[in-house]
Amino acid sequence: MTKQIHHTLTIPEELEGLRLDQALAKLLPDYSRTQIKEWITSEKLTLNDAPTKPRTLLRGGEIIQISAEKKPQPEWEAQSIPLEIIYEDDALLVINKPAGMVVHPAAGNFNNTLLNALLHHAPELKTLPRAGIVHRLDKDTSGLLVIAKTEFAIKHLSSQLTKHTMHREYQAIICGLPTGGGKIDAPIGRHPISRKKMAVQDTGKEAITHYRVIEKYRGHTRLKIQLETGRTHQIRVHLAHIRYPIFGDPTYGKRLQLPKGASAALIDVLRKFKRQALHAFRLELIHPVTEKSIAWEIKLPEDMQQLVDTLKKDITP
Repeated sequence: MTKQIHHTLTIPEELEGLRLDQALAKLLPDYSRTQIKEWITSEKLTLNDAPTKPRTLLRGGEIIQISAEKKPQPEWEAQSIPLEIIYEDDALLVINKPAGMVVHPAAGNFNNTLLNALLHHAPELKTLPRAGIVHRLDKDTSGLLVIAKTEFAIKHLSSQLTKHTMHREYQAIICGLPTGGGKIDAPIGRHPISRKKMAVQDTGKEAITHYRVIEKYRGHTRLKIQLETGRTHQIRVHLAHIRYPIFGDPTYGKRLQLPKGASAALIDVLRKFKRQALHAFRLELIHPVTEKSIAWEIKLPEDMQQLVDTLKKDITP
């Protein structure tokens, strides 16, 4: 049986000047912006009893009414796939995602995803949107991911992502030798020609990335990176934009360039490394139940650690 959705709400005065879709993303964190836009364009959402548009500017005090049907959740298959669980309680689950694992089923990847594994580990997640997955990592990016185990936890964690109070830190090996750390503040949107890629564009969404140098090698650098926003491919796009692409990135990187005078061992490791050298090593958030800050930190995966060790050995004394 299809579930009906009915909401009536008043736009708070403090949201004056925002676009309708921006305000509703704040007021209805349980629903995606895509879902909200679909309600507006299909006239399932009205403003002061009249159809409206996503970019309508608000004055505050408007009455929003939503009358729609909740789409049934897809019947994804539970599959026995090993998970490296870092932490688990009744509200959330933190895992270390390996490189090569797709987070959510999509065209071409319906099985062997993190979602399939989660449904096997915790069958109760099938009642939650996206099985409790509130943020993602690219297929070939490794590291920490948090999964909500209740509706309340989804709302709480999604709010932290929206307010930028969930702290996510990464390590990356980049091509080139920047002089120091910095901040990249450049909006990101869908690439105008290659629709599977993202790009820095004036019309894109706000995207802010902070980075600092951990170590420099002969022709590469290891960075610590912190996200202030969470756009698709954000770190990869931003670093490529400033001409320091992540080593091994098949989409935003450049062809393999061997450092002058590189050792045979380094050449071998560089040629065999077949993914973007990017790892989510630290995650800090407010626990949805205790309201206390909690953090996790994990080591580099074996392939990136081997790359770092080989780069260190190759540094000219």
